[in-house]
Amino acid sequence: MAAPSLKSLLRDISSVSVVALFMFPLVWWGLTSIKPSSEYYDIDPLSIDFTPTFNNYAVTILGEGPASFDSRQSIVDSTIVSLSASLITVLFALPAAYGFSQFAFRCRKSLLYAILFQRFIPPITLIFPLLIAYHGIGLLDRKLGVSLAHAALNLPFAVLLLKSFFDDVPQEVREAAKIDGATEFQIFTRIIVPVIKGGIAATAILAFVFSWIEFMMALFLTFHIRLLPVQAALVASNVWGIAASLTTTALIPVFIFVMLTQKHLVRGLTMGLYK
Repeated sequence: MAAPSLKSLLRDISSVSVVALFMFPLVWWGLTSIKPSSEYYDIDPLSIDFTPTFNNYAVTILGEGPASFDSRQSIVDSTIVSLSASLITVLFALPAAYGFSQFAFRCRKSLLYAILFQRFIPPITLIFPLLIAYHGIGLLDRKLGVSLAHAALNLPFAVLLLKSFFDDVPQEVREAAKIDGATEFQIFTRIIVPVIKGGIAATAILAFVFSWIEFMMALFLTFHIRLLPVQAALVASNVWGIAASLTTTALIPVFIFVMLTQKHLVRGLTMGLYK
């Protein structure tokens, strides 16, 4: 077996170094969540020379402690909001992406660039108009209101991402279905959508993750409802161990979903512009 080249060795070392750099705070935070309070300020942050305790998780997840640290309702509310936002995003993005992919119409490219531009608008610029609109229609401090806001933020990337999946379907499939007498709606629902169901699942999962970790809308559009990012920020100002247990719990579904959709992750992060 030939020895690895210097270029390959340097690439591997660089890759491991970058991964280690990004994983260090996550590992440290995870260890903090199971450390006794006396070990929080240990000189060696990755030291495992301590007796693990799961009291912090009992306080945040099981409610065995002060009510202000009980995060069970926050987890439930965040799950409802993220699932709703993901569903709304996919339902609206699917027909839009199909239209951009399968039909040639005037200003098509300009509209695609406009959708891409929407993705770069900072959420903070939308807060004030949303507050006024939500106050007028009664969606302020409602889970539905936050779900709609998250769906609006996720829609541009979902449209572009799903369009890239629709583009992968050969035109011959659609043309053959039209020859057989299928309507456009039948082609869309019965033929094309089932072909890209993996891409739809990946888009839905990424939309769920983006909604799950979104902080700005959850902070300003709610008062009595505390979604997980807001609850984690409030807890972090009190006790490190409890904050670490809550944020570690919040990262678990994100990690699982990223692992499930890793082959589509590049498309998601580039909003469908990379194929």
